[in-house]
Amino acid sequence: MRWTAGNRDSIEDMRGRSPMLRAGLPIGLGGLVVLLIGSWLTGTNLLTLLDTSGVDTGAPMSGAVATSPEEEKTVDFVGAVANDLQFTWGDLLGPRYQRTAVVLFRDSIDSACGFAQSATGPFYCPEDHKVYLDLGFYNELSRQLGAPGEFAQAYVLAHEVGHHIQALLGTEAQVREAERQSPGQANALSVALELQADCYAGVWGHAAMQPGRFMAGHVELDRGDVEIGMNAAAAVGDDRLQKMQTGHVVPESFTHGSSAQRVASFRRGLDGGTIESCSGR
Repeated sequence: MRWTAGNRDSIEDMRGRSPMLRAGLPIGLGGLVVLLIGSWLTGTNLLTLLDTSGVDTGAPMSGAVATSPEEEKTVDFVGAVANDLQFTWGDLLGPRYQRTAVVLFRDSIDSACGFAQSATGPFYCPEDHKVYLDLGFYNELSRQLGAPGEFAQAYVLAHEVGHHIQALLGTEAQVREAERQSPGQANALSVALELQADCYAGVWGHAAMQPGRFMAGHVELDRGDVEIGMNAAAAVGDDRLQKMQTGHVVPESFTHGSSAQRVASFRRGLDGGTIESCSGR
C-alpha cells in the first residue's frame, strides 16, 4: 500500500478532550467486536454498556495531546486514506457528494449520536455525517482479531465512509424506517446495510488499485493488499465473533453478516468498481 503523508483536512483531532458521561452508545464496525471480546476475556458482561443510564461525571476537559511518533504516523495514514476516500467518492457521486470528517478520540466522546466509548468501536454518525475512531481499535484489530496491516486499517475507514454514502443516497434512512415498520426484520435489514457498506469499501479499493494513482498524489493499492482486505472482512464476521465468545453460531442474531458474506460483499465492490455493483444483497 503506497501513500504519502500530507494535510489532515479530513481529520478532527479530539484526542485531548474528555467529555461528560451520558447515556446512549452508538455501535459501528468493531463495537460489537470489542465488547464481545472484552466480555470473553474478563468474564464481565460488557454488553450492559449498551443500555446504560449514565450520569454526568464532570465538565468537559481539554489539554495537550500526549502522543508518539508511531501514533502520529497512524494519524497521517488515517488522513491520507480519508482524503483519498473523499476524492474517490467525490469523483463517483459528483455534486451529490458531501464531505465527511474522521473524528479521532481517546477513551470516550460526546458525538451527535450520543456518548461513545472506545468499546463502541469505529462508527458513523448520520446526525452529523462524521466517522468516529479511537486509534486504539487498530491494536485490537491486529492483536485480538488477527487482521494486521495498513489495508486492514484502511478497510475499517472505507466501511464507515460507506455508511456515509448510504446516508447521502438515502439508503440509511430507508432502512431505519423499514426497521421501525418491521421490527422482526431488524437484524436482516441491518445485515443488508452493513454488507452494502462492505461493498462500498470494495468500490474504493477498486479505484485505489488503478495504476498511477500514487504518482498523482493518491493512495495506491497492489494485489497483495487485496488479501489483507479479505482477511479484515472475514475477521469481523458475526459467525466468527460468536464462535469466539460462546462457541456457538446463531445466524438469526447476526447484525453485520457472516465472514463469508462480508468477504463476498467486499469482493463484489472490488471487482465491480461502481455504486451499481453494490445494489441488492
